[in-house]
Amino acid sequence: MSRVSRGVLGGFTVLCLAMLGGCSELAVHDSASLLVPSLQRSELVGLVAGFGTTFAAMPDLIAMLRRQSSKGMNPRMAAIMGVFQILWVYYGLLILSRPVVVWNVVAVIINFLSVGAFLHFSRREKATQ
Repeated sequence: MSRVSRGVLGGFTVLCLAMLGGCSELAVHDSASLLVPSLQRSELVGLVAGFGTTFAAMPDLIAMLRRQSSKGMNPRMAAIMGVFQILWVYYGLLILSRPVVVWNVVAVIINFLSVGAFLHFSRREKATQ
């Protein structure tokens, strides 16, 4: 993409955002869900969005368990994500957000299972060498 195209696209984006900023009718008004009246609509969106990001680490864990090998895996990312997701759980408790708490608890478990499986398989592989 050329500099001119980027500039035009950037200018257009800023103009659109400036126009939308003045539209108070476009503001999201949270209301109770029709499916589960005890939940706000934003909580349902949060639950759906959290589902995708939480299970992003699952394919690596499943692949490692099927192969029963730690080859090609690096536990650092899962460990780092698990530690910071603990902070997300705490943040979710502070703001009283069920989706943040629920999905990050699940994600902590998945990430620490990944680290545990990596350690288990790597120790077993070292013992057989």
